[in-house]
Amino acid sequence: MTNDVSVHALHFYPVKATRGCAPREMAIEPWGPAGDRRWLVTDASGRAVTQREYARMALASSEPLPGGAVRVSAPGREPLDVPVPQPVRTVPVVLFGETYEAVPAGSAADAWWSAYLGVEARLVHLDDPAVRRPVDPAFAEPGETVSFADGFPLLVTTLASLDALNSLIAQGDLPDEGPLPMNRFRPNVVLAGAAPWAEDQWRRITIGGLAFRVAKPCGRCVVTTTDQATAERGKEPLRSLARHRKFGKSLVFGQNLIPETAGVLRIGDPVVAEAP
Repeated sequence: MTNDVSVHALHFYPVKATRGCAPREMAIEPWGPAGDRRWLVTDASGRAVTQREYARMALASSEPLPGGAVRVSAPGREPLDVPVPQPVRTVPVVLFGETYEAVPAGSAADAWWSAYLGVEARLVHLDDPAVRRPVDPAFAEPGETVSFADGFPLLVTTLASLDALNSLIAQGDLPDEGPLPMNRFRPNVVLAGAAPWAEDQWRRITIGGLAFRVAKPCGRCVVTTTDQATAERGKEPLRSLARHRKFGKSLVFGQNLIPETAGVLRIGDPVVAEAP
């Protein structure tokens, strides 16, 4: 790469679908950022619920506590500290049509989420990310796993591609819906210095000395139309992505990564990407 590319921001999301954290540095484990999406909210049947079904999950926050515990907070609700539950039993949970095992967080957490969402809800914990959920074998090496992230251990985006997308929105028929902030796309790693859409050509990337395989482009959903500050929905960026960034059936923004080495990422880390 001819540009000076570096890490601009880092993010992880302790409870899937909630507002996350933006640390200065972030440990990377084989299944993704440490503490990322180890907790999941489900309905009474065990089916995962996210911002796709309940936009107001965008207004809830999750904060890591020592030992893997989590603090959840939301408008109109007192914060609740949830300890890591003992894995004395697991329950089946369904995420994107596949069934996995997870550990119930307990009645206090269930009551908190039920009251906030207005439906019967449960909170569960992924006790052993090394074995519970394999990465799609079409893109993974044997033994590679992922947390409760959508499908892959990390998501990388770039500032230049966001600027390019916002230019497309400004030229479209809903310009008042832009410009959009990066939090619409819920990345783990945001890079500065790359050319717009350069990530489309990457096959392997090294960030601060840690190696990642670029698995596939990230197909986007209705969550990207959700204002993360108000939980209101619009039509962008899906409308502009459908016109300009449709690859097969997917509306693409960002790339999914699989770690090949563990370690620590830091803001400012240099980036080297390999294309075919």
